[in-house]
Amino acid sequence: MNRLGFGIAALVFLADQLTKYWILAIVRLPERGYIDVLPVFRLTYVENIGVSMGLFRANSDIGRWALVAVTGLIAAAVAVWITREKARTDVLALGLVLGGALGNIVDRVRFGYVVDFLHFFWGDRSFWVFNVADAAITAGVLLLLYRALVAERQ
Repeated sequence: MNRLGFGIAALVFLADQLTKYWILAIVRLPERGYIDVLPVFRLTYVENIGVSMGLFRANSDIGRWALVAVTGLIAAAVAVWITREKARTDVLALGLVLGGALGNIVDRVRFGYVVDFLHFFWGDRSFWVFNVADAAITAGVLLLLYRALVAERQ
């Protein structure tokens, strides 16, 4: 089970960092601001100094490093959980969370913010701008919640 969890985490981490490299170095999105891709999707460059979806903004170096420390502790706890978990679905979900957390930690250490660029919208309604790490964390947490709330009853 450890291989599965840590393997998924590594894949998510690599996918996250490679897409951010592509956005920054090849597409050069910071210089362009945004690129329309579909009528409901664009690549939009955002420097996220907060946690998920810009919440709890870290406007100082102390805040930045506090977020790194807290996220690092959460990632360490998830890694320990992976080593103890026996349910395959939960290990998969935890691997998604761990890989995403590590991807965003690397951004915050390197840049002082997390690079977000995936932007869905509908007409005048704009949804959050996020990245691969955020999507993996969200999917992992939703899977864990589903297993805890629904799957146990079945």
